[in-house]
Amino acid sequence: MKFKLIINSFLLLLIAGNVLAQQSGNYYLPVQTKIKNGLIEGNYDTESRVAKYFGIPFAKPPVDELRWKAPQAPENWEGVKETKKFGPRPVQANVFGDMNSWSDGLSEDCLYLNVWTPAKRGEKGLPVLFYIYGGGFVAGDASEPRYNGESMAKEGVVVVTANHRLNIFGFLAHPELSSEATYKASGNYGLLDQALALQWVKDNIEAFGGDPDKITIAGESAGSISVSYQMASPLSRGLIAGAIGESGAGIFPTLAPVSLKEAEQTGKEFLESKGINSIAELRKMSTKDIFEMYTETGRFGFPVVLDNYFLDKTLPETFEAGQQAQVPLLVGWNSAEMNGMAFMQGKPYTKENFVAKVKETYPEDYEEVLKMYPHSNAEEVAQSATDLASDRFIVYSTWKWADLHRKNSEQPVYRYLFSKLRPPLVDKSLTSGFAGGTVRAESAEPAPKAIGAPHAMEIEYAMGNLHLIKDYEWTAEDNKVSKTMFGYFTNFVKTGDPNGDGLPDWPKVGKEEKNPSIINIDVKTEKEKAEKDHRYHFHDRFYQKN
Repeated sequence: MKFKLIINSFLLLLIAGNVLAQQSGNYYLPVQTKIKNGLIEGNYDTESRVAKYFGIPFAKPPVDELRWKAPQAPENWEGVKETKKFGPRPVQANVFGDMNSWSDGLSEDCLYLNVWTPAKRGEKGLPVLFYIYGGGFVAGDASEPRYNGESMAKEGVVVVTANHRLNIFGFLAHPELSSEATYKASGNYGLLDQALALQWVKDNIEAFGGDPDKITIAGESAGSISVSYQMASPLSRGLIAGAIGESGAGIFPTLAPVSLKEAEQTGKEFLESKGINSIAELRKMSTKDIFEMYTETGRFGFPVVLDNYFLDKTLPETFEAGQQAQVPLLVGWNSAEMNGMAFMQGKPYTKENFVAKVKETYPEDYEEVLKMYPHSNAEEVAQSATDLASDRFIVYSTWKWADLHRKNSEQPVYRYLFSKLRPPLVDKSLTSGFAGGTVRAESAEPAPKAIGAPHAMEIEYAMGNLHLIKDYEWTAEDNKVSKTMFGYFTNFVKTGDPNGDGLPDWPKVGKEEKNPSIINIDVKTEKEKAEKDHRYHFHDRFYQKN
């Protein structure tokens, strides 16, 4: 009996040890691969059968004299570089408050990327996903768990995420910076970081089993806007095989580019207001002092620039000329991208308030707008204010991108609407934030009834990462929706077509269709005729004349 007790105790300790080993990452094996700059060592997960390389440098650190310059290719190294933890995230304020990061602190030295690969011994030719994070070009990080590439890697895709510079460090333009650049322009450093990372993928992905001719780029919000710019840029458009945009395109009024002259003037006036007389003086300042100087003004970043280098035309001009990447495009938006109070500016949801606000916003077109957005009672006003705020914020620009591509390309375009309502929060003292995570509730008042799926909510569904996001009480319905959306995205990365076995049919948008189909991703996912395109056609006319 005593011997049996000893054996049982030993087995229990062994089981507990195995569980702890799994939790602490002891089921990893070191794995090495040779890339252009040298040998790197990551971890191979014997459970998921995915090799992971985190914190690979794709550029020289953009510090000292390389501040506010186009990114430079990294130096080669001798020996083995360990790439087992995420690099630091770009310098940023806690702008949205609800972003969750696994990165190693903050630093200007942030130009690192991450690779998840399922390639077996000697396997080649796997499709590649290059995912760009959101955050309005002022925040964000490639190590956020919702962007984690392991789930898609387990389906046979090599996944890459990469950091890029943000805010004043990534988008400042100035006459002095333009004069010292070989291409005689400035700004757009964050977008140039993305372009160099994409070139790195083209040059190195075969070492991870990926096919350099099967690179799909994807992103959400500012990441989606970035995808639209990379499709248009002469530097990047030849590097990609497909594009996915989740809520956003660089088309007015959504982070559209300004002229180089305007961007330079903005940067010049900003520095002069702080008593900075030259770029040389600015480069001598510490990261902390530059950060404080930027944040104390309350600025929301600096604009994207028509620099005639990364970007030589506006997106409509590029697409109408057929000069964008001629690749399949999957694009969509969420059913409640912006809170209706952003349009109402805090006024109660009454018919009178809504009509007054519409008249103020659209003085020459208010009658047409009021016909498109029902407003006979408080419930209708709440819905229409949400729709109008969402259309103006990001839906119109995303729709316009899809419309431009379908009319000026022979490649397929697939549109989606994400409508799944959020499940309850695990911690009832928290509230959902704008960027997709949670923040501490400012009020004891219960949150208003959800009207639709808010901005950034779809990311973890699309990337198969609900299990990594612990804030919500995920249900069987959420897992069902994620399985569908993840299946669509994975299929598209592999083939340029989201359709596949077991998924509801998703038709591409016809080139000349007046009322094209859209897939509505929800608990019951189904195709339907788009009923709201007339709103986007109106805003197309409105923004072109204003």
